Amino acid sequence: MKKLMTIMLAAVMSLAATAAMAADKLVLQLKWVTQAQFAGYYVAKDKGFYKEENLDVEIKPGGPDIAPVQVLAGGGADVVLDWMPSALASREKGVPLVNIAQPFKSSGMMLTCRKDSGISSPADFKGKTLGVWFFGNEYPFLSWMSQLGIPTDGSADGVKVLKQGFNVDPILQKQADCVSTMTYNEYWQIIDAGLSADDLVVFKYEDQGVATLEDGIYVLEDKLKDPAFEDKMVRFVRASMKGWKFAEENPDEAAEIVLENDASGAQTEKHQKRMMGEIAKLTAGSNGALDEADFKRTVSTLLKGGSDPVITKEPEGAWTSAITDKALK
Repeated sequence: MKKLMTIMLAAVMSLAATAAMAADKLVLQLKWVTQAQFAGYYVAKDKGFYKEENLDVEIKPGGPDIAPVQVLAGGGADVVLDWMPSALASREKGVPLVNIAQPFKSSGMMLTCRKDSGISSPADFKGKTLGVWFFGNEYPFLSWMSQLGIPTDGSADGVKVLKQGFNVDPILQKQADCVSTMTYNEYWQIIDAGLSADDLVVFKYEDQGVATLEDGIYVLEDKLKDPAFEDKMVRFVRASMKGWKFAEENPDEAAEIVLENDASGAQTEKHQKRMMGEIAKLTAGSNGALDEADFKRTVSTLLKGGSDPVITKEPEGAWTSAITDKALK
């Protein structure tokens, strides 16, 4: 009997130890499909950085029919990636999103135009057709047009807004004079389709003074009241930033890791390696902590929306340094 009790006690202790060592599960919802835009997270998982922090992270790809904010609000994810304009608009509408980290320091958003459209400066936009992404991605564009005093109603003194799909067909087929692009993705799709850089005129939002923060890490405000959740986020951000810095320093390897995780098989090695090189320029200079000056610049841009601003008041509680303060010690 004594021997049996010893065995049973050992088994109980073993189970308890296993339970104590079990990694904390966490679901991350991406803003878009698997690509180098999210390399830091795939690298953190592949290299065991999450495991080192006792985390079991599931990375859910996004897509045209997936709204990260809705997934988060519906309980389908613990943390999501979103652009700040979309996040702040959602917060004002009642979804209490909070930015807990900002791996992207710079904006990659651009408006790319055909040179043969006659556009050489923003003043030439009037009377033109411009392709714009929606689903929350239209906010920086609308703020920019408002600051330029250009209506988006299709009038002679304004621009016609073409609701752009997530491709560059409108500029290739001359359905639009300009289309929305990112420095790391759609711009190169235009180049690969046959147009050269000399055929194009590019307006970077950064250069136009209307750049807003992209690809921040967001959670629901109430969740942060739970010390266990906060601790999990500290570990997640720490491991994720380790992944991002590895990706910056090893772009080709990071791109390969992304490709290995692309279940769709739609990405190519050439495109992902090129994308990773461009993404590294956007994460450079960030340790994950949100710069308050960058936040205020984004808010200022969004408030300048004329009669229909993206947000109507200064947001309160929309970001916190509590997580990065602990993660970056």
